[in-house]
Amino acid sequence: MSALPPQFSKEFSLTPISDFEFKKLAELAASIAGLTFPEGKKALVQSRVSKRLRALGLKSFDEYIRFAQRNPEQENDHLISVLTTNVTSFYREVHHFDFMKSEVFAPLRTQLLKGDPVRIWSAGCSTGQEPYTIAMEASKAVPNIADKDFKILATDIDKAILAQAASGKYLEMDIEGIPASLQKKFLQRQGNRFEVSKSIKDLVTFEALNLHDHWPMRDRFDVIFCRNVVIYFDDDKKSQLWPRFNEMLKPGGYLMLGHSERIHPIAGSGFKSVGVTSYKKS
Repeated sequence: MSALPPQFSKEFSLTPISDFEFKKLAELAASIAGLTFPEGKKALVQSRVSKRLRALGLKSFDEYIRFAQRNPEQENDHLISVLTTNVTSFYREVHHFDFMKSEVFAPLRTQLLKGDPVRIWSAGCSTGQEPYTIAMEASKAVPNIADKDFKILATDIDKAILAQAASGKYLEMDIEGIPASLQKKFLQRQGNRFEVSKSIKDLVTFEALNLHDHWPMRDRFDVIFCRNVVIYFDDDKKSQLWPRFNEMLKPGGYLMLGHSERIHPIAGSGFKSVGVTSYKKS
């Protein structure tokens, strides 16, 4: 009988995570990226962090915690990567793109035709489908957009995911949400994958960014997408983000959140609701 792979061998049989170890890992995730893991997420944290123990050849969660604390520059990115869920798709929560088409792109098109800049931020862009969807819709709305002052900034805390996003390469099942006419126009088959066209890639810049750190951007944005990101944060962290997003928006700019996210309380936030999880700077 062949030897079992490491993840199933006795050498890597792990003692279940203790309450103390779970608390320490939750505190570490909160300090690095503002992530919140209540007691009900203990099994999830154990399952995901186990991947790092196996990769490092460590035999206990306590050993891993001490390793992570001693080597933050080496391990922080890996820890946050395994703890967060990079689930996204093209045209996810399509109501936001319908809203963009009906309410947002027309005035932005006018700005661009006058020579004014337009800036859109995809915060928590994951594997890139969101900013590429925005770019495709903007290209439909504005002829010769490559000649205009239009840019999309796409950021995420996970550097490995950003590298994947920047490649613009996806499996056939990943592109199912893209209308056939846009697949033909903006994708090229590369073996068993489909690659986003250069004309779309050129509209997007990918950068690593922790939302709870300093934001180095100088330009204000016309639209910010931050969808299915703040669900990881507690109420205190969320309340710190709303005024920062507001400050980064131009007057009348828009903020799009995920389907289960809300600005609460909205009174005094500097935003007004203008659609399903769609907000306008007031």
